[in-house]
Amino acid sequence: MAAMVEFNNVHSVTEMPEGDDAKRSFHHRMFLEPQEKKRSMKALMVKQAKKTCSCTPAKVKDYVFSFFPVLQWLPKYKLREYLLGDIMSGVIVGVLLVPQSIAYSLLAGQEPIYGLYTSFFASIIYFIFGTSRHISVGIFGVLCLMVGQVVDREIQRAGYDLEPAALSVLTDTAAYVNTTISPVNQTLQKLLCDKRCYAITVGATMTFIAGVYQVAMGFFQVGFVSVYLSDSLLSGFVTGASFTILTSQAKYLLGLDIPRSSGIGSLIATWINIFRNIHKTNICDLITSFLCFLVLIPTKELNEYFKSRLKAPVPVELVMIVAATLASHFGKLRDTYGSSVAGHIPTGFLPPRPPDWNLIPNVALDAIPIAIIGFAITVSLSEMFAKKHGYSVRANQEMYAIGFCNIIPSFFHCFTTSAALAKTLVKESTGCRTQMSGMVTSLVILLVLLVIAPLFYSLQKCVLAVITIVNLRGALRKFKDLPKMWHLSRVDTVIWLVTMAASALISTEIGLLVGVCFSMLCVIFRTQRPEAPLLGWVAESETYESLSAYKNLQTKPGIVVFRFEAPLYYINKECFKSTLYKQTGVNPVWVKEAKKKAAKRMLREKEVDSSGNQTSISMDFVSEPLGFHTIVIDCCAVQFLDTAGIRTLKEVCKDYREIDIQVLLAQCNPSVRSSLIRGEFFKEGEDHLLFHSVHQAVDFALDAQGHSGTSASKN
Repeated sequence: MAAMVEFNNVHSVTEMPEGDDAKRSFHHRMFLEPQEKKRSMKALMVKQAKKTCSCTPAKVKDYVFSFFPVLQWLPKYKLREYLLGDIMSGVIVGVLLVPQSIAYSLLAGQEPIYGLYTSFFASIIYFIFGTSRHISVGIFGVLCLMVGQVVDREIQRAGYDLEPAALSVLTDTAAYVNTTISPVNQTLQKLLCDKRCYAITVGATMTFIAGVYQVAMGFFQVGFVSVYLSDSLLSGFVTGASFTILTSQAKYLLGLDIPRSSGIGSLIATWINIFRNIHKTNICDLITSFLCFLVLIPTKELNEYFKSRLKAPVPVELVMIVAATLASHFGKLRDTYGSSVAGHIPTGFLPPRPPDWNLIPNVALDAIPIAIIGFAITVSLSEMFAKKHGYSVRANQEMYAIGFCNIIPSFFHCFTTSAALAKTLVKESTGCRTQMSGMVTSLVILLVLLVIAPLFYSLQKCVLAVITIVNLRGALRKFKDLPKMWHLSRVDTVIWLVTMAASALISTEIGLLVGVCFSMLCVIFRTQRPEAPLLGWVAESETYESLSAYKNLQTKPGIVVFRFEAPLYYINKECFKSTLYKQTGVNPVWVKEAKKKAAKRMLREKEVDSSGNQTSISMDFVSEPLGFHTIVIDCCAVQFLDTAGIRTLKEVCKDYREIDIQVLLAQCNPSVRSSLIRGEFFKEGEDHLLFHSVHQAVDFALDAQGHSGTSASKN
């Protein structure tokens, strides 16, 4: 039989009966019997097994349609209503994505062609598996940076950067090796795979592992991990990573050929290295960078300023790339001034190749933050635009979609992808209605891959660096929002600052970990030092509110109402007791000690002075009234109790009872009541009382005190 919870309801009475009937007239006890829960594990397992293993045509159809959302919306596609907007948005996003894919490839430590591959495959796969109609999935700068850092580390481990001359000799020698030899000899494989080949192998392997993580999170429905990535934390992380991205691209602006720093403190180390080699600046690249900034920044600002009037943003990045490529080609900037250019970009597709299974132990840990950041950004953007346009997305399916956008392309020489805010905003603002626009985008990129890609041979890398840096404006503008953020929430602002500083100054992965740990500490700190005000009565109502927050509240004589606005558990149990003692002004332990000391002093004085003058003073001290007789604890904000919290409540009630002060509990939720029952808080012979509301508890205390006063006067 389940334990019954006992509540007390107060009744007003006009006449005060005598005897036991009087006590019963103050309140009657209401018993709530909890529902009995079936806890048969065998029955639950059998039921779940039947539900999982049952196979009907309708269930198979629902499963297939839910796993491939394209089968649901594509047959219902409205050509006349949707096609024009999807084509326009797809072409515009494709035109913008081509230069960004090439630019972000450098950020990921890859050749430009691989960035185009990544954007092409991601758009097609999300078209099949995604549930959002508006987000644009492709290359995201922060993930490219994280991939690039791991690629650089693995390249150094493999020795490609340590002995370039020897490796070039080995590579030339390997050219004469018959490629039909069995791949058992790993040495020959390494000889045949140069630095560029090894870089995409590392990137594709890490992308595969990140995709596996994301699909696993979707399968086991552990998307709750993203709960720990608050908006302020993600914003701070992206801003901090933006500084690292800017730093990594600075050497291209100056035309410096310096190694890429990685690990802890890479930002500071990179700038030190840049200033040490500043005298080697390529003047041609510096002038080109300056001119590109002069063109790109104002045009971008004008695009944003007139975005409500323009049907589509001006593709200034593509225009600038075409112009810069023509200038570099006909001006022979590489041959004349030694300017660094993109180099040969092949057409067509490379044959698929599986990830390097031997590299998985090296990159498995690095793929975890990449997987979490990728799906967190994708899910948050999907839900944001779904809410804006009045449709729903399935977060679990979104994790599957972004996971497959990484797993499948990893076999085709691609690196990690996710949704990107800037391109999603462009896609939405240019008339996108469905993911058919993603297919149009992939066709635009396919045209570049098959025909146009080799024409970018003479494109200077500094132009790509300018495009990458200018696209960081949105993240860097977050500093303007700090005063408003500080006004709204100081804790969120501090989380933003800590995450941003750690991501920029330490490293991106450690910065994310620091941000998560710090935000969790902030949550713990909030519960460790919560608000705990005394409450006053709002006249002509049954409401009690904080005396420190509102004026014109009334207090009932002899009654203190106290609210603790946090769970009561082992971390804040001492805070609960100390705050209660401070707010009420009475520490029962001290009062008991004072009474004991006064009693001992009284006995000593009896032996010394037979007149008893000093004894009367001591007796007066011992019997001095405390100012109140009842404490009502409002438990409405106490979400749960642990064993330490239950023990603390027992101690508080016991200590106050010993100095003739009763403690009443009000507005306990079912979880708290259940914890009190399991913790044997309600023992026979002890008057622990529960009330549905603070008002009922106060009325009960007033009536009980009035009855005791009446009985005392009659005696």
